Amino acid sequence: MKTEFQTLRVERPSDAVLLVTLNRPERYNAIDTQTARDLIELFEEFSVDAHGLRCIVLTGAGDKAFCAGGDLKERKGMTEAQWRAQHALFERAARALVNCPLPLIGAVNGLAYGGGCELAALCDFLYAASTARFALTEVTLGIMPGMGGTQTLPRTLGERRAQELIQTGRPFTAQQAERWGLVNEILEPAGLLPHALDTARCIAANAPIAVRQAKQAIRRGLQMSLSDAMAFEIEAYNRLVPTRDRIEGVLAFNEKRKPIYRGE
Repeated sequence: MKTEFQTLRVERPSDAVLLVTLNRPERYNAIDTQTARDLIELFEEFSVDAHGLRCIVLTGAGDKAFCAGGDLKERKGMTEAQWRAQHALFERAARALVNCPLPLIGAVNGLAYGGGCELAALCDFLYAASTARFALTEVTLGIMPGMGGTQTLPRTLGERRAQELIQTGRPFTAQQAERWGLVNEILEPAGLLPHALDTARCIAANAPIAVRQAKQAIRRGLQMSLSDAMAFEIEAYNRLVPTRDRIEGVLAFNEKRKPIYRGE
């Protein structure tokens, strides 16, 4: 697995956990063309090979920003064709994150505006620093969310709240984000990343095939009727019955020991 990128810092704090840091602090970790290319290259790989990983944490460099959205300085003077070509990469990066088979935790360490808020919403769940702020600012710039924001926010916050936030472009606090269901927990800045990594290790200790199947059952089931979603759940469940990890989990429980899961 490639670990050297121009705009990302990729580290493996433990064998099964990957820490991905948006690494353009001088630009508030804004997404430029290269960032999109790097995200695509990194995250599309996991649909082919997990490289022994079981959970990913995504955060931003520095203490000011998770991600300020699209890099407007790079976009200045772009032709319509150039804008569309760049945004096609942004769209592909968003799909790479949302389709990532591994659990993806967002650690929002500062402002998450525009595409940065959308990037955060693509994660399976979020922790945020108490100083974090969010906003979908696109309509104030003559555009609209284009990395999934009009779809992920209503699914998370409900239609009426999402309509308000997207139509006004007003920022909102980490405390509001938690109250509305976008953020799972607020932490003091120094404790944010340790907590996210601790949760990632907790997930990584579970049976990896079971975790991935459960993630897909939730994600895909929300797009179906309840009866279809329950049928999909059973298909995902039945995939686990013949696995060695299922046998190991039950055996370890009965032997009163910690299970050793191998993803088999």
